[in-house]
Amino acid sequence: MHTDGHGDANAAADSTQPGGEAWRQMTNQLVITIDGPAGAGKTTVSRMLADRLQFRYIDTGALYRGVALGVQRAAVAPDDDERLAFLCQGLELHFVRSPSGGSRLHCGREDIEDEIRTAEISMLASAVSARPVVRRFLLSVQRRLGRKGGAVFEGRDTGTVVFPEADVKFFLDAPLAVRARRRHAEFEGRAAQSLDAVESDMRQRDHNDQSRAIAPLKAAEDAIRINSEGLDPEAVVARMLTFIESRQSSAPGK
Repeated sequence: MHTDGHGDANAAADSTQPGGEAWRQMTNQLVITIDGPAGAGKTTVSRMLADRLQFRYIDTGALYRGVALGVQRAAVAPDDDERLAFLCQGLELHFVRSPSGGSRLHCGREDIEDEIRTAEISMLASAVSARPVVRRFLLSVQRRLGRKGGAVFEGRDTGTVVFPEADVKFFLDAPLAVRARRRHAEFEGRAAQSLDAVESDMRQRDHNDQSRAIAPLKAAEDAIRINSEGLDPEAVVARMLTFIESRQSSAPGK
């Protein structure tokens, strides 16, 4: 294929744009956090952003769901710290990249991704996430995953507790009714919950997450807040890329 000088210049210019190859090389050590309540669109947006940057995508909520599944299977009370500590010691939680490009949570050799995506596990994950013993266990797991940078972490306290020195932090939110409709659509075909029941559960989950004594759900002081109501995922990611480019351009030495 023939390319003239203008084509080469255009390609070079394009590579420095957000998501371009040269731009990715400049940002490949970043740790980016995306926090927010359930149903705000964090998972879709985080995956898309990680894909655009060719970063690893780490769903920290899946780790809590993995612990919750272990709790359910072992019939452990979510407030029994002694048994929770013993349970965590035996969990080998890690992500495996699937052929489709996404990441799936495994416990040892078992793929547990589908089993953790239920309303029951979601509520149980909220309960176990309030236990200090579980948070300590998963804090070490998350920080190990972020050690090399080049990762987008999705969760509820990734910018406040797990990575308080993260390079770029986002807090993604939307009104409760909007989030409930999104979550109900996700569950459709897999659960018989009504929209009202989903909204009620989500309201309780919000309360649990925001009022817990340890690592409550809140935006980091230096987080960039984005309301996803009325925005499709592509528009949210475009805003994030613009903010990341701005932060990088204004960083010392740039």
